[in-house]
Amino acid sequence: MRAGVLALTFCLCLSATAQAAPSVKKSIWGPITVDGKSQFPIYADLGVGIFQKSLNWNDTAPTRPAHPRDPSDPAYRWPSDIDLAISEGKKYGIRVLIQVLYAPSWANGGRTPQWSPRRPRDYADFMVAAARRYPAVRYWMVWGEPSRQVNFQPMPRHRRTGPEAYSRILDAAYGALKGVRRSNVVIGGNTFTSGDIRPLQFIQRMRLPNGRRPRLDMYGHNPFTTRSPALRRRYVGYGFADYSDLDTLAGWLDTYLGRRRGRPIKIFISEFTVPTDHANGLFNFHVSRRTQADWLAAAMRIARRWPRIYTLGWFTLYDEAPGTGSGGPGRETNWGLLDWRGVPKPAYRAYQKG
Repeated sequence: MRAGVLALTFCLCLSATAQAAPSVKKSIWGPITVDGKSQFPIYADLGVGIFQKSLNWNDTAPTRPAHPRDPSDPAYRWPSDIDLAISEGKKYGIRVLIQVLYAPSWANGGRTPQWSPRRPRDYADFMVAAARRYPAVRYWMVWGEPSRQVNFQPMPRHRRTGPEAYSRILDAAYGALKGVRRSNVVIGGNTFTSGDIRPLQFIQRMRLPNGRRPRLDMYGHNPFTTRSPALRRRYVGYGFADYSDLDTLAGWLDTYLGRRRGRPIKIFISEFTVPTDHANGLFNFHVSRRTQADWLAAAMRIARRWPRIYTLGWFTLYDEAPGTGSGGPGRETNWGLLDWRGVPKPAYRAYQKG
């Protein structure tokens, strides 16, 4: 049976159930369509308020545009799927977030896309074009997990260089996006639990050449964990920060990045997930489906009760299908709220109720 068949049957049944109201406390990564059918009825059934989608700069601008802030410049190759996500989101009251990452070779000196652009202005110009191309979008994420060398360079040989290079493009993007619309929300940092540069060190070293802190509205963090989320737990240490350490991470933000407009910087959890069933190619652990649901419910309770957390983003809607993924046959990552056939797992209800 193909992956989408049961998923589509599941979609048809959603109208018979009471849907949770959209909430910005819930965000998600996942497909826009499966076998040509929109997945947004499922997101609406879950009560999702923000749908997250990546936009690759290197794919969208493979050659240097003559007018980089003009989205109609012929060099741009805007993906149609983001337009579809925005259109589908409007039907259900779901907002779209765009994560912009990966630099084209013309901007980073002919290197691979992970390398930061030589001129932060080039990234900022692209952000202006993207904000004009997608005027309905208000949430903008500057890169994803730049504390990992597979995602962002230069590092790790010069560990200070990575956060400083990232800070330059973050600050430039902030100014550019606010210049288009003051209501644009800029999410920066975007670290995860560990990394080639650990979250504490990354936050400490987020500085501009003049020593000032880069501007941002919220701090993004992906707090993957091997333990049930609970802020009362002892800090894991070593500069790491899993879900149970988010209160510790909040203290780092207060100390090293300060406040914005007199208020503490909120935490934007872009990605959180718990793999199930068996060993996989991406994580060094897995749990039962019941445990996945319990951990997600605990994480949702913390996000609901603690105003410092803006949203909890789940990655992703579906388990990997057999024979797919980086782990090879039998090591697929089962991280979905639905299995690969589209059948709800216990975590689906936990997220829906959370």
